[in-house]
Amino acid sequence: MSIKSETNERSSTIQSAGHRICSIVKLCYQHLMLAVSYALYLFLAPIILATLVLHLSRHTSADDDLIVSARSTLTANLPFTVVVVAAAATAVYLMRRPRAVYLLDLACYKPGAEHAVTRETFMRLVVGYGTFSDDSLAFQRKILERSGLGQGTYLPKALTSSPPNPCMAEARREAEAVMFGAVDQLLAKTGVRAGDIGIVVVNSGLFSPTPSLSAMIVHHYKLRRDVSSYNLAGMGCSASLISVDLAKQLLQVQRNTYALVVSLEIMAASAYVGNTRSMLVPNCIFRMGGAAVLLTNHGTERRRAKYQLLHTVRTHQGADDRAYRCVYQEEDESGHVGVALSKDLMSVAAEALKTNITTLGPRVLPMSEKMKMMLVGGKAAVVQVLGVQQQGQGGSRSRPYIPDLTTAFEHFCIHAGGRAVLDTVERSLDLSAWHMEPSRMTLYRWGNTSSSSLWYELAYTEAKGRVRRGHRVCQIAFGSGFKCNSAVWRALRTIDPAKESAAAGNPWVEEIHRFPVEVPQVERVDVAAMAS
Repeated sequence: MSIKSETNERSSTIQSAGHRICSIVKLCYQHLMLAVSYALYLFLAPIILATLVLHLSRHTSADDDLIVSARSTLTANLPFTVVVVAAAATAVYLMRRPRAVYLLDLACYKPGAEHAVTRETFMRLVVGYGTFSDDSLAFQRKILERSGLGQGTYLPKALTSSPPNPCMAEARREAEAVMFGAVDQLLAKTGVRAGDIGIVVVNSGLFSPTPSLSAMIVHHYKLRRDVSSYNLAGMGCSASLISVDLAKQLLQVQRNTYALVVSLEIMAASAYVGNTRSMLVPNCIFRMGGAAVLLTNHGTERRRAKYQLLHTVRTHQGADDRAYRCVYQEEDESGHVGVALSKDLMSVAAEALKTNITTLGPRVLPMSEKMKMMLVGGKAAVVQVLGVQQQGQGGSRSRPYIPDLTTAFEHFCIHAGGRAVLDTVERSLDLSAWHMEPSRMTLYRWGNTSSSSLWYELAYTEAKGRVRRGHRVCQIAFGSGFKCNSAVWRALRTIDPAKESAAAGNPWVEEIHRFPVEVPQVERVDVAAMAS
């Protein structure tokens, strides 16, 4: 016993010493990185100070007052004054300028074939619930036939099993499968070690367990103890861009680190089993999915990063009662919890989009387009850059000038919230079918995967081989509250689709040859297939 005890004590001592050595090495490394980061400032400051002292020491003024001496010296030597001021201004600028944020890579989760559902499968599932009235079943069928969803979307096991089992345990299993599946692919794709991640931001609209989803990631990947982790819940389908904006702000503070952003929606926690019509629509269009994105402020990573983040714009309409209530989670008359969509949703979304684009426009539009707005549309057009009709002379309805956003962006990723949402954005921004293709095909292939849909759309654009170096990508998403958020990225290199793969997180590459497809306005549910 004594020998074993002595061995254990010795092992513990060695382990403790090892931990202390690792802590010292880590501390030295952090100080070294800090010194490297501030090397330019540390180099400039002594030069400026030494030069100033040298010139003052050579001054022979009878006046011993230091301030008078310095003023006379600087006045007498104008070139020296200019150099000192320029050096000081350069140092201040370098210290205060925002750090560049790069998107190293992204990965979108592709569920297994056992999760695939057709329209007929979905209707068979909702009939099997046994809680929906005939009117509710007919309504869901009508919505599904006009939704723009195809025959290969995905639902979790909790909803496809018989009987359905939408419980906390199943929701956790779904979250783990989606999050860890996407993050595993992302880390393998980038070669970044989990221990190098300093920031984790996870967003999920409805599912918010304890411990949080971000804590699940920290635990699973054994992230370091000083990691900054954040869990965003209840922020709707625009939460991914909120997460990106938060990560960007944190990367302005923490130097030389990586930020992991994970976006998902847990279907096992959001199924509605009541008969209130306004709450039935989400059942028909939301599907299983998620994405992981790795951001960094490492200057050395620029050479292999895909994109640089240029702008994020967040606008909130929550002060308005109509906007606040248009997407609202509550209980129906029978006590079933669901998300009610107001009939005002489209008009609220259009107003939110207008507010966001009027804020983003001046930052991204070329001068020629800004001048055209002022000359053609006048002040009203500058204020109302979207197609919001105004009363013209004689009571006629006139459409103000809509700026050509394609002069600022080559690609658009509009949240695939539903066919009506995409139709509204296409009409409001006067975009072409080609620009809307990634969004419409994402809705068709994957359904509404909530906040992660933006990344499926970007992955589609990459798989098509459309992204070239210097291209700009505009992402726009809507969410409850009501919010409209946007982000602008610039491609740092041409994306070669041959180097993308499903195993590396691009779920389109193996089937991209099939797209785009024609999506009819109405696709009937095959009743015979439902019965089989």
